[in-house]
Amino acid sequence: MDEQATVGGGHPEPALFDAVLHWSSLGLEAAGVVVVVVGALVAFAVAAKGLGRGADRSDLYHDFRRRLARSILLGLEFLVAADIIGTVAVEPTVDNLLVLGLIVVIRTFLSFSLEVEIEGRWPWRRGPRETDKPNGQAA
Repeated sequence: MDEQATVGGGHPEPALFDAVLHWSSLGLEAAGVVVVVVGALVAFAVAAKGLGRGADRSDLYHDFRRRLARSILLGLEFLVAADIIGTVAVEPTVDNLLVLGLIVVIRTFLSFSLEVEIEGRWPWRRGPRETDKPNGQAA
């Protein structure tokens, strides 16, 4: 058995664990970017299709912004997860933790702002969701 491949008790070498975390972080970053790009393309395609059918431009604009904001929100979630793994798990220094904290604060503010933009109201001012209405009827 290769002694460099395992450390006491058969546990994987720390370098292997760090490599797995590094690639996991990169994978989550890539997924976040893909979600934003695909979401933007879908929002654009839906808006273009609506324009072709002569839909109301104001409704199309608001629908486009809502779709785009939702894809950005989901992409941000992936990117925050990648930052947490990449910063804390790989190199947990005080400087890296402070940078991670700043990144999470900024991205949380962006997520919150996008959520307000999508819903048109503060999150704590929400009424019942569509699925909470009796018989699934919309308002």
